[in-house]
Amino acid sequence: MKISFIGAGNVAWHLSQAFEDAGHIICEVYSRDTQKARQLVSLLYDSEIQPDLNFSESDTQIIFITVSDDALKSIIERIVLPEGVIVVHTSGTRSLAELQNLLEIYSDVPVQTGVFYPLQTFTKEVPMDYKTLPICVEGTSDIVETRLTNLADSISKYVRHVDSDERFILHVAAVFASNFTNHLLSVSHDLLAREQMSFDLLKPLINTTINKALQSEDPALGQTGPAKRGDWATTGRHLEYLQEINPEWTDIYRLMTERIRTRHIGNE
Repeated sequence: MKISFIGAGNVAWHLSQAFEDAGHIICEVYSRDTQKARQLVSLLYDSEIQPDLNFSESDTQIIFITVSDDALKSIIERIVLPEGVIVVHTSGTRSLAELQNLLEIYSDVPVQTGVFYPLQTFTKEVPMDYKTLPICVEGTSDIVETRLTNLADSISKYVRHVDSDERFILHVAAVFASNFTNHLLSVSHDLLAREQMSFDLLKPLINTTINKALQSEDPALGQTGPAKRGDWATTGRHLEYLQEINPEWTDIYRLMTERIRTRHIGNE
């Protein structure tokens, strides 16, 4: 397939190279930051920098919009599309209907729309096993959905049809699983750094905790710690210490302790 990208951030960096490695052609890359577009194009075989949002002369078949949710509307307001192209976004929260409605308002030619949502956190230059990457697809027609499924199948073994409501729920769950977890790890890091202790000491525990959760049907079954045991003497000492050094960490600790206590009360 012939594919173009609007946006040259982390998602575009990974997907464009994965598609090219699977035999697809990356025609153009547009970014309001020309330097980012240039950097990405330099990694691709025969791609070009798209200087503006006028794609009317492009022979691309699919245009990926890989920008922030807030920027989606402003992009669609200005884009000029070739007739019949498939326009997809990669958002976890924007519905397919939103994309379709915007294009019906602003596009002068009939186009098709879809969603291609890779359920993963992306960082440039960090290698990834795309074959295990969950990809959620949705299209406004069977033809679009089939083409997006075939495209996803070319890079991943884990492709699913997921509608907009289900994708939104997945995104909420992903924020808990990834973003919030990472923030808690950063708090642990900062707490130890404050006392001039190494975060490396926690890494075996973190690995065991994550692996145990992944191997269980319900991570709650593997919950341990003073809140689970009802060891309020220990949690009280922890809270006294945290209140002295960082009240915000105290709030997080108190909230998490209460949620664990409520979840497991009466289960012992």
